[in-house]
Amino acid sequence: MANDQTTQNEQVEPVDIDEVSIEAQDLEQPESAEDIDAEFVGVDDVTQQLSEAQAEIATLKEQVLRSAADVQNARRRAEKDVEKAHKFALDKFVNEMLPIVDSLERALETCSADDEATKALRDGVEMTHGMYIAGLAKFNVDRIDPQGEAFDPVSHQAMSMVDAPDAQPNTVIAVMQKGYSLNGRLIRPAMVIVSKS
Repeated sequence: MANDQTTQNEQVEPVDIDEVSIEAQDLEQPESAEDIDAEFVGVDDVTQQLSEAQAEIATLKEQVLRSAADVQNARRRAEKDVEKAHKFALDKFVNEMLPIVDSLERALETCSADDEATKALRDGVEMTHGMYIAGLAKFNVDRIDPQGEAFDPVSHQAMSMVDAPDAQPNTVIAVMQKGYSLNGRLIRPAMVIVSKS
């Protein structure tokens, strides 16, 4: 009961409505136009800096991609150069060996197979020639012997053209010196005589 009495004894002070509305007006006052402009100017600066940063990032990305492509191209070129060096390292050596093969072939042409005096010599030269050709073949040196084939200016060198009624026109009728290629690349063209058309 005592609580009821204290509640009844307490009086509520009246509140002035004008004072409350004035306090609310003080809280809700808008910022000045200068403050608002300053905030938007700050946003514009940030936006400009962001766009500049994005442009710089794009430029740097492009530079990195170009650098990576340059490195990859250099690596590929180096690999191709190494591969060619391995493939054609024997080029000069083979060029030095070809006259020896030519000399052995000339010796075989001059020795008659019927002559008993040169038969042993011919057999020895044939074996040596065979070993040379087999040794060259192990290192991908291929012989070009175009006897009876059509003339090919890429792998044949025409020494002369003669009338040959029994041969097709533009055909190799005689091989003066055989040609050779190393791994598919021509080292020496075959020297040939070609029939006239």
